[in-house]
Amino acid sequence: MSERPVLSVRDLRVTLDGGGPRQNRGLPAVRGLSFDVLPGEALALIGESGAGKSLTTRAILGLAPHGATVTGSVRVGGREAVGAAPSTLRALRGRRMSLIPQDALSALSPVHTVGAQLAHALRSVRRLSRARAWELAVAALDRVGVPDAARRARAYPHEFSGGMRQRAVIAMVTVNEPDVVFADEPTTALDPRAQTRVLDLLDDLRAATGTALVLVTHDLASVSGHADRVVVLYAGRHVESGPVEGVFAAPRAPYTAGLLASVPPPESKDRRLPAIGGAPPSPRDLPDGCAFAPRCPLAADPCHTDLPEPHPTGDDGHLVSCHRWRDLPDPAHRLFTAGSP
Repeated sequence: MSERPVLSVRDLRVTLDGGGPRQNRGLPAVRGLSFDVLPGEALALIGESGAGKSLTTRAILGLAPHGATVTGSVRVGGREAVGAAPSTLRALRGRRMSLIPQDALSALSPVHTVGAQLAHALRSVRRLSRARAWELAVAALDRVGVPDAARRARAYPHEFSGGMRQRAVIAMVTVNEPDVVFADEPTTALDPRAQTRVLDLLDDLRAATGTALVLVTHDLASVSGHADRVVVLYAGRHVESGPVEGVFAAPRAPYTAGLLASVPPPESKDRRLPAIGGAPPSPRDLPDGCAFAPRCPLAADPCHTDLPEPHPTGDDGHLVSCHRWRDLPDPAHRLFTAGSP
C-alpha cells in the first residue's frame, strides 16, 4: 500500500445545535478526532451507540446534520473537504468518496429500475452514452454477484431480496471506483449468511479496485476478519487505535478491553459475559477529564480532571488515550465482572 493516505482527518470536531436556551447550544459530539486511511486499506470505527461513529462519517462526507458546526481538516485525495463549497463536495462524493448506508431499501428509488439508477450514477460522474452506461451498470451488478444481471437490472428494488438490494447499493457506490468507501453498519438488516457474503464482497472489491474502506460497526467479529486497522471511539473521542491484531490481542484502554470481553466466545453459549457498568455520557454532561472515568475500574484522580491525549504504546502504530494504560491486568478483561450493567 502507498504511504500517502487517500483520506486524512485531523482534529475533526462536530458541534451540534442542542436547541432551547443558549446554555444548551453547542453540544460537542465529535471531539478532536484524527486518523489516516491508506489506499486499499480497511479501517474500522467501533464503539457503543452514541460514540460518534456515524456522525464522524457524515461530517467527512459533508453531510453533517443541519445546524452542526464542523471544524478541523478532512483531506480526500489531497483536497480539503471541511468548509468546501457545495460544488466541491458534490465533485468529491461519488468520484473520491461514497457511502453505503444501513438501509439499502431507503437508499434506492422505488420508481426507477436498479439498472437505471446505476446508469444515472455513472453518467453523473462520467461522460457516457446511455447505452454505454447501461452496459457498465449490468457489469457492475454482475461483479457484485447479482445473478442474471442483465435481466435483474430491469427490476425494481422491491423485487430484490434484502441481500440483493445491499449488493445493488454496493454496486452503485463502487461503480465509479472511488478512493474510499464508507460502510455504515452495512449488514445490520441481513441474516448471518448474507452478512458474511456482503463483507466478503467488500473485501473482493477492495482487492480488485484498490478502493479503501471505512467500516462503521459495532460487530467486533466482523472487524477481526475484515479490517486492517481499528479506531475505538467513546463520547466522540479517540480511545485506542492500531492494527486489528495488536489491539484485539492486547488492548491498552480499559474501554477497549470491556468491549472485547463482552463478545460471546463461539465455544461457550451459556456463560455470562463480563459487562461494562453504566452508560455513555450525554454531550450535555461531559466530564472535565476522561469521559469513560465514571465507568472505569482503574480511574484515578487525574482521570477525572485531565483529558487524555493519544499516546504511542510501541512502534507498531498502536495509540491509546488513557492515563492508566500501563496498569491494565493480564488478561485485561479481568477488569470487568460478569452480568448486566
